[in-house]
Amino acid sequence: MTIKDTPEEWEIRGTRTPFTGAKTSVRTDDVVMPDGSVATRDYQVHPGSVAVVALDSEDRVLVIRQYRHPVRQRLWEIPAGLLDVPGENPLHAARRELYEEAHVKAGDWRVLTDIYTSPGGCDEAVRIFLARELSEAEGERFAAEHEETDMELARVPVADLVRGVLAGELHNSCLVVGVLALVAARQGDGLDALRPAEAPWPARPFES
Repeated sequence: MTIKDTPEEWEIRGTRTPFTGAKTSVRTDDVVMPDGSVATRDYQVHPGSVAVVALDSEDRVLVIRQYRHPVRQRLWEIPAGLLDVPGENPLHAARRELYEEAHVKAGDWRVLTDIYTSPGGCDEAVRIFLARELSEAEGERFAAEHEETDMELARVPVADLVRGVLAGELHNSCLVVGVLALVAARQGDGLDALRPAEAPWPARPFES
């Protein structure tokens, strides 16, 4: 038996969009179930995101601390951002986010893992990259706005982040998945065996 997610699409009898926001919307579909009944499913339509586990030469991960209003907490996270342009190359977006949020560039990029953040109620897909060979970016720093104006940056040892995740002290999904995937990759075939930075991503197809 092969344990692998596979594409599948059930019949939709009707669809509508009761809410449209600045970046996302809510869609309501009438979906035909296996027994022939029709059930209504509401979900958030999301453009997709990228996130970056930026690992420095001292085995520290670059993290940011930012207020997140929906959960009323200031969370430690890894750099991340939306795929603002349909079909946008996720590697280009990840490089942009690392520059804008941390003013850092990386010489080596790999795909760490791909996830759906909450597939029961949202179609958001996230590609989490591993970035190594870090250095300061050239040029002026990006002008922050809104929540990002109060953002903190730190470099934290991988072991400390793992401890925080398992202790229930760190909750951001991309940080949790990214850090644990990093540890798992090391214990498996090694970081150099990870997929190349421009590996296909069926959830959000893109052009090179």
